[in-house]
Amino acid sequence: MKRVAVLGGGPAGSMAAAGIAAAGLDTILLDEKLAWEKPCGGGITYKAYTRYPFLLDNDRPKKVVSDAVLAEPRSGSVQMRLTQPLVIFSRYDLNSLLLKRAEDSGVQIEQERVTGLERQGSRWSIKTRKGALDADFVVVATGARNALRNVGTEWSAADTMYALGYWVADERSRIDIQFFPNFEGYIWVFPRCGHLSVGICGKGEPAAKMRARLEQYMRENGIPVKDAKFYGHMIPALERPSWRSNRVSGEGWMAVGDAAGLVDPVTGEGLYYAFRSGDLAAQSVLNEQHDPIQRPALYRSLIHGEFMEDLTLGAGLAKRFFIQRILFSSVPARMIELMRRSPRMMEIVQDLFSGTQGYLDLKARLLANLNGTLLEVCMGSMLGHRVVKEGR
Repeated sequence: MKRVAVLGGGPAGSMAAAGIAAAGLDTILLDEKLAWEKPCGGGITYKAYTRYPFLLDNDRPKKVVSDAVLAEPRSGSVQMRLTQPLVIFSRYDLNSLLLKRAEDSGVQIEQERVTGLERQGSRWSIKTRKGALDADFVVVATGARNALRNVGTEWSAADTMYALGYWVADERSRIDIQFFPNFEGYIWVFPRCGHLSVGICGKGEPAAKMRARLEQYMRENGIPVKDAKFYGHMIPALERPSWRSNRVSGEGWMAVGDAAGLVDPVTGEGLYYAFRSGDLAAQSVLNEQHDPIQRPALYRSLIHGEFMEDLTLGAGLAKRFFIQRILFSSVPARMIELMRRSPRMMEIVQDLFSGTQGYLDLKARLLANLNGTLLEVCMGSMLGHRVVKEGR
């Protein structure tokens, strides 16, 4: 293997390219936009920045946020002090950081649009607007809107969600998350350096209706829509059957990040999976214990072992979490009510925020804490009732 081409310069592609080039392999990264902005929050979880400390230890503008408010119309709100803060970049600053790291590792970076990819024997011919170049192996990091149909995951419209958002020239020190009854998604407000990222992500509802829902929320909460810059983006949100047939690698290629569909189906969070899949792709490309023909299968095995099963289970939970009702109310509403009364439930949601609580063992943890949680709720109600009576 003489040359690896990385198609896409977002977090997943930059991470893969840096790892491959650092080992001395000729690596070229092609991306039409390079560093660019997205409406998504840009929050880096504790799980991500502890595995990759450079995400925290750098001179790029960032917000370290320790407070969050979760709300739902019927249950009200609850404030949560994050024991493991979120680190929030603008996506432009985050992408710039990762591209600079790749360049310092020896990656040749070209601002160029890839228009086609063709397998020729044991090599690839990569077509661009300026011509073509050859590579022995390609890492596909073209994002959710991957136009290279012969590589990367395959999905239907049901396997996607939309993120619509505004940049708002305002300051805030906390994160706000707003749930709604019968809506498979949520609104977020993320503080960034110099502005807010205010947006909505979800599926099963037209984009125009989602945007109207977001703008109504902004008006009701004093967040100006006028002069705010609007952005829209598609995010993979694979249904459970699609995870079972998800196409993440093949002869001479591996897909990473959104191009492999590696996004949490419940939260829409994809940055950790972008970093990690890029890293695992680099490890697989460089693994000399396996023949190059076997390395795509090695990559599939690695990501399956780390998080594919968890994301598959999450896909089955997503609709039930947002749409299912418990005692005449939504799951998020009941969760918020329990968080107000139960330290144990607060701890579980804290760990979901930090990325350290997966879906595979979430049910067992909830069941293990159920009796204690219900006891805490009942005692809280009794004590509150007693205080009211004594106050009278």
